[in-house]
Amino acid sequence: MALQTNGKRTETDALGDVEVPKEAYWGAATLRALDNFPVSGIRFDSRFIRAVALIKSSCATVNRKIGALDERTADAVIRASGEIIQGKLDDQFPLDIFQTGSGTSTNMNVNEVIASRANELISGEKGGKHPVHPNDHVNKAQSSNDVIPSALHIAACVMIETELLPAVEHLGEKLGEKGERFSDVLKIGRTHLQDAVPIFMGREFHAFARQAELGAERIKKACEGMKELALGGTVLGNGVNAPDGFAREVIELISDSTGIDFMRAGDGFEAQGARDAAVYLSGALKTYAGSLIKMSNDIRWLASGPRCGIGEINLPSLQPGSSIMPGKINPVIPESVIQAAVQVTGNDTAVALSGQMGAFELNAMIPVITHNLLESIALLTSASSLLADRCVSGITANREKCSSSVSKSLAMATCLVPEVGYDRASDIAKKAFSRNITVKEAVVQEKLMSEDDFEQLVRRFFGTGPYKE
Repeated sequence: MALQTNGKRTETDALGDVEVPKEAYWGAATLRALDNFPVSGIRFDSRFIRAVALIKSSCATVNRKIGALDERTADAVIRASGEIIQGKLDDQFPLDIFQTGSGTSTNMNVNEVIASRANELISGEKGGKHPVHPNDHVNKAQSSNDVIPSALHIAACVMIETELLPAVEHLGEKLGEKGERFSDVLKIGRTHLQDAVPIFMGREFHAFARQAELGAERIKKACEGMKELALGGTVLGNGVNAPDGFAREVIELISDSTGIDFMRAGDGFEAQGARDAAVYLSGALKTYAGSLIKMSNDIRWLASGPRCGIGEINLPSLQPGSSIMPGKINPVIPESVIQAAVQVTGNDTAVALSGQMGAFELNAMIPVITHNLLESIALLTSASSLLADRCVSGITANREKCSSSVSKSLAMATCLVPEVGYDRASDIAKKAFSRNITVKEAVVQEKLMSEDDFEQLVRRFFGTGPYKE
């Protein structure tokens, strides 16, 4: 039992006694980390902390099964871990992400909270190391070096499976729906920011939908490597103090709890010394962020105006756009999405550089990798949902503007090439420009074909509907 006086509780570690707030569940290791790392105020995502707690609960279950923990201790640890997983103790994890590079401080923070709560469940008093010890019982057959990278992998996979992929697929569906709805809207295509031949607007939106589909496929592929867990490697990867078969049983429990097929890493030393799987996943996330930037930029350009820009689509009006110009409405959702995607791109740089910092048997950049990777997943999830529901769902086509732009475009002369040849078609385009008339009007004036014949030629030449082989 820890000594309690004047709203404080005395806790002890290898360096001596410290006083912690009486109401806190954490102990000496957490307090020292709080004092040592007042860097940013940025804490770990709660889903990462819950992944650590899931590991602790699963380890306690296996340790109870093999007789390494008695029933009372294991049950208390499992119950306390469950409360963390349920989010009941979120305020007990105050440590900065910029800490010891192995994440040992956070591993001990979780160990202390679980032990303290377990002691409270058993004795009615929180804190202390009896009857439940944070190292001897909660951390049994584990090390920060295998727990923290495993928790990163678990949290990332769970977030991707349950949050990001559904959001990306939802966006793809909404874009596909617009592709079908706009399949008959003929408009000007653009290359080099200049007028090109006409296309159907539906094809642009189907292209966006395909980007989302491919983004999901790349993320799924990259996530496969994250399903290998370092658990069982303990300190270096060779499993010191972990019984034979321990990791396999723990990982089976984690797989059952999450519905994701995790497995023990093929090489424990690689799993702890390198963070290549996280770097690879971060690259896939950055690629999808680039897709979101492409979609959002195109959408806001297509909606530019409304009277003096391209103005081929209309976005939902969500809020006034100016503090000085009445009636101005801005493309706020695409702009928000672009900013989030740019942040993801920056996060990838941090992850990639951190992945290069492995030294011998340990990468000592795991906290910053964890923060940036999980933040990227969360940002892309929110941005995808936002773009789908607050923007794409409400987009309408400005059919009159599209038709007007097509009729004015000199690129309409392209469809004449198979009929009259390149040189004659070029001459028609020049005459249309010099006379300030449309290509169709020039064709009629030059008696090449009737207005109806030209319209049919345009439809036949530029095709209809979504892309097909």
